[in-house]
Amino acid sequence: MNRARGSSTGVLLALFFAACDPSTSATEPEGAGGSGPGASGAGPGASGSGSGAGSSTGSVGAGASGSTGSDGAGGQPAGEGGAGGSPTGADPDPPVVEPTLVTSGQNNYWVTGEPTEVTSGNADVTVDEATTHQRWDGFGGTFNEAGWNVLSMLSDADRARAIELLFDRHEGAAFVYGRVPIGASDYAMDRYTLNETPNDHAMESFSIARDRERLIPYIKAALAVRPDLHLWASPWTPPTWMKSNGAMDGGRMKDDANVLEAYALYFAKFVEAYAEEGITIEAVHPQNEPNYETRYPSCIWTGPLMAKFIGAHLGPTFAERGLTTQIYLGTMSNAESGKDGAILSAVTGDATAMGYVKGFGLQWNMLGSVSGLRSRNLPILQTEHKCGNYPWNPAGSPTFNANKAPNDHAYAEESWGLLRDWIKAGVTSYSAWNMVLDTAGKNLDSQRPWPQNALLTVDTGAKTLNVTPAYHVFRHVSAYVDPGATRVGTTGGDALAFKNPDGTFVTILYNSGNSEKTTTLGVAGKKLQFSIPAHGWATVNWK
Repeated sequence: MNRARGSSTGVLLALFFAACDPSTSATEPEGAGGSGPGASGAGPGASGSGSGAGSSTGSVGAGASGSTGSDGAGGQPAGEGGAGGSPTGADPDPPVVEPTLVTSGQNNYWVTGEPTEVTSGNADVTVDEATTHQRWDGFGGTFNEAGWNVLSMLSDADRARAIELLFDRHEGAAFVYGRVPIGASDYAMDRYTLNETPNDHAMESFSIARDRERLIPYIKAALAVRPDLHLWASPWTPPTWMKSNGAMDGGRMKDDANVLEAYALYFAKFVEAYAEEGITIEAVHPQNEPNYETRYPSCIWTGPLMAKFIGAHLGPTFAERGLTTQIYLGTMSNAESGKDGAILSAVTGDATAMGYVKGFGLQWNMLGSVSGLRSRNLPILQTEHKCGNYPWNPAGSPTFNANKAPNDHAYAEESWGLLRDWIKAGVTSYSAWNMVLDTAGKNLDSQRPWPQNALLTVDTGAKTLNVTPAYHVFRHVSAYVDPGATRVGTTGGDALAFKNPDGTFVTILYNSGNSEKTTTLGVAGKKLQFSIPAHGWATVNWK
């Protein structure tokens, strides 16, 4: 059964871009101009079939669903305009029909169709609606300077199409979360913080002027499509004068009361400055990967210091300044003994700190920590999708490629396994890492620039937008599973299933075989038959 949805906001977004005064000119990133795997020569306006079919080399056809809103990164009630108003001020568009079946296989992505209802035979996969798991809050991705830099090289229409593919409820992935770096991430254009004036404990020199160049325009473009976008933020590094080594890369956070109080004020100033831009930051996480000392912006924290910062400084500062922005314990990534697990233990064992903590942010190697946190009945966010192409395992499968991002079908299949495993473990939301990069995908690592994937890529030579296979994997789930859905059980096959608030059942199935597979799905008392491409996916939307 199809569901009615609204139509695209792409035209309005194109008008929004056309009306904006560009804040900066795009610069050519290192390695730009190459064509990575899955990159297309066609711009995003290239159509698929009349039914909405498409591949990684063309645009995605109409028909994807959107979401109905979530409780947000900070548990705030959802609503239109919840994270900033729409610059267009437009009313909802007329409804379109959402397809019941979408399939994707290598070089043939997002093909719409209809399953056949059958009465005989056994189901290969059965949805067990009586077995319920976690509430689902939604999908998202990360805003980075490098993404907006390459988006700025596109025409207004193509840039609007990219934003629509990510955030639109009706013709895109319907992302409802957005992560914002506080200062430089490893995909900033270069290293910076928001206050490099030494010992400025009063934060008199704090400024988000740099963010107005590439981050805030990126966020506002997304808000034009998704006014109820839930935004959360985290730093990769504090200001250098707060660290043991006085540098952007590596070093340790100083255990000094004046510094910790100043850093809490730094967070508060960030939230307040963004609010003045019309952008609501619903939650903050104190540190990206607090136990990886990297050759790009980073900082080491201990568990007791994190507990002290949250309980004695960050939480009270937010309360004193009347900020409703919530504090999450994140983003944890290093599962090595005595690392991020020790931070989780220290903070969760500190009653004062936990009085301020409203959820957890885990990524990468922390999958094993999800089950132990579920008993606390707080949201558990998967905060960064594993980016592929692992330089510490150069002979692995797939082999590390120092010159090319892994934007191919093999990485899409890896992505499915990660999405499935984290969701089955019990996280309540899931975020991509870079939503947009150039086709090279290299980061700021000073010694080993690391080519990483993105959901969309820009060929900076041809000035064209490419849709990667991994994007389609995200969309197979995110476009159909509405915030507020409940994950339900399945038996047989490799599948995830959800029951949406409107009663619709969404089942995502994967075929790892080398041949197309005719599959029967048992759902809501019916048997539905359809084919899943080899090494491909099918999403069935049924009510």
